[in-house]
Amino acid sequence: MSDNAVKGFVHSIETFGSVDGPGVRFVIFLSGCAMRCQFCHNPDTWKHDENTVEYTADELLNKALAYRPYWKNKGGITVSGGEPLLQIDFLLDLFKKAKKQGVNTCIDTSANPFTTKEPFYSKWKELMEYTDLLLLDIKHIDNEQHKILTGQPNTNILEMARQLSDMGKPVWIRHVLVPERNDKDEYLFRLADFIRSLKNVERVEVLPYHTLGVYKWKALGYDYPLEGIEPPTKERVKNAEMILNGEKTRE
Repeated sequence: MSDNAVKGFVHSIETFGSVDGPGVRFVIFLSGCAMRCQFCHNPDTWKHDENTVEYTADELLNKALAYRPYWKNKGGITVSGGEPLLQIDFLLDLFKKAKKQGVNTCIDTSANPFTTKEPFYSKWKELMEYTDLLLLDIKHIDNEQHKILTGQPNTNILEMARQLSDMGKPVWIRHVLVPERNDKDEYLFRLADFIRSLKNVERVEVLPYHTLGVYKWKALGYDYPLEGIEPPTKERVKNAEMILNGEKTRE
C-alpha cells in the first residue's frame, strides 16, 4: 500500500444496515459536515478531525467484503455521514475499487458540497459513474427556510438533483419531517412538485423527526434549537407521505 493513498476520516461503521439502501448494507459514516441542521441526531459527525478513525479505501473495502455473504443480490456498501461528498477523493477511490469487485454502491448525501466549479465538478461526474444509487436528503424546499433550518441555502442541492435526473441516475428522496419547520402542506406540495419534475426518483421516504440525538447536543455543549418541539404525529407523517408520493393533491 502506498503512503500516498487517500485516507478517509471515518466516524463509525454499521455492518448490517437495513435502512440505508436496498438489502443488507455495510454502512460507512464519514466525518465532517458543513450543514448545521437543527434536527441533526449526529452532531458528533460535524467535525472531520474528531472521533474519527483514518482508513484507506483498500482497508475499508477489505473490511466490508468480509460481510459480502450477507448482502445477497441487493446489498452492498452505503457511504453516509456527516457529508460524504466532502471527502470526494476518498469516495472516488473507494467506489472505483468497489465496482471492480462488483459491489453495489450507494451514497447518502445532503448534496450540500455540490458545485459546478472545478475541481469538484469533474470529480463528482466521475464519481457518479461508479455510484449505483443516491439517497438524497432534501431538508426544505424553500430556500430561505432551508437557511434557517440548516444554516445553508438549497439552490445547489436542487441543482444536483436536476443533474442526477438528466443523467438518469437512480435516486431515493428522503425528507425529515419537522413540526413547525417544514411540515406545512404548502411546503410539502412545493416539494412534491419538484420531485415530480425529476425523472429518476425511485422512492420517496418521509423520516419523522425524533429527539434521540438531543443528548449528544448537550454532551457536546451545544444548545438544542428544537427544544420543546415534539416528533410529528402519525397523521402528519401519513399526510406528508401522501403528498410527496402524489396521492394527495391541493384542494
